[in-house]
Amino acid sequence: MFERPDSGERAVLVQLDLAQGMFADRLEELRLLVNSAGASVEAVVGGRRVRPDPALFAGRGKVDEIEVTLKAHDADLVVFNHTLSPAQQRNLEHALRCRVIDRTALILDIFAQRAQSHEGKIQVELAQLEHLSTRLVRGWSHLERQKGGIGLRGPGETQLETDRRLLGGRVRALKERLKKIQKQRDVRRRGRERGGVFSVSLVGYTNAGKSTLFNALTKAQAFAADQLFATLDTTSRRLYVGEGPELVLSDTVGFIRDLPHALVAAFHATLEETAHADLLLHVVDSASLDRESQIDAVNTVLAEIGAADVPQIMVFNKIDLTEASAAVNRAECGTINGVFLSAATGEGLPLLRDALAETAQQRGLPNDVGGEAPDAAV
Repeated sequence: MFERPDSGERAVLVQLDLAQGMFADRLEELRLLVNSAGASVEAVVGGRRVRPDPALFAGRGKVDEIEVTLKAHDADLVVFNHTLSPAQQRNLEHALRCRVIDRTALILDIFAQRAQSHEGKIQVELAQLEHLSTRLVRGWSHLERQKGGIGLRGPGETQLETDRRLLGGRVRALKERLKKIQKQRDVRRRGRERGGVFSVSLVGYTNAGKSTLFNALTKAQAFAADQLFATLDTTSRRLYVGEGPELVLSDTVGFIRDLPHALVAAFHATLEETAHADLLLHVVDSASLDRESQIDAVNTVLAEIGAADVPQIMVFNKIDLTEASAAVNRAECGTINGVFLSAATGEGLPLLRDALAETAQQRGLPNDVGGEAPDAAV
């Protein structure tokens, strides 16, 4: 295995144009991901292909270019903005003689760094192990040698088989612990439903400003930063909207295009809270040129976790970076479907509070509801 240095790693980014569109925006997103993981971007290698090369993804000529770039910048890590198969990753590491990771592994690493709660750490470890289970072969000969020698003779299984068996046992144990946590969540959720609490979840693309909006609305101190995946652990607070009903607002993990399936599966218990919400505030970075594809990416994940049918209000955030003014959009039937605001400056926040109160009242909730809401990260 390649050792990870104690200091920040020096990375070369690789992104090929496979006719996916928004090439520059995808590359900038990769830069942010790498910086969020603690590495520095030394160079970028690009190119155009009709389809990935089965063995090396980028093709022999492009791999030679990557090798030259690595040496020129004294880099020790190559990051592909694509999903690599185990064989492609193994072949690339053999050819380049350095660590090679793909987009999935990069996102998993960021999640591992950011998880704070007990549940979050379990979910991230489960996702990492399930990702690793497909890549144990990695080409290292010591994993394929038969056990032997004094003190090493055993059941006759290879070291690789032993590693897989131990990994499988750990995965099963983590899934059992998550099942217990999910039962606790179900109990709390049923309590809120019996109390008639109107549940609102913030969803959106990572770095759209969800935590900033959450803090502005609830006066909470949830961590907010201009970086990808600043929030992993769900936090809920009571929210009072004037004379209207009492609400519970939850801040959730941000989504991203091509979110690893292992993460979606591992975080299912957390994301399930979104599927059971009465209303979703879909926060959009209105200053992003890629906002339409970001909206599509969020809706794709929502469909995957069973939240596609939960009513949404689109919250177009960061109007302080555009020429838009605070406003409320309504559908032809009169219901509110969009609010333009700036969570950073506070412009438009009263409009959102009024929109929440109106929506909750339309759902038939009284002005004074009870029920306990979680008051900390869950």
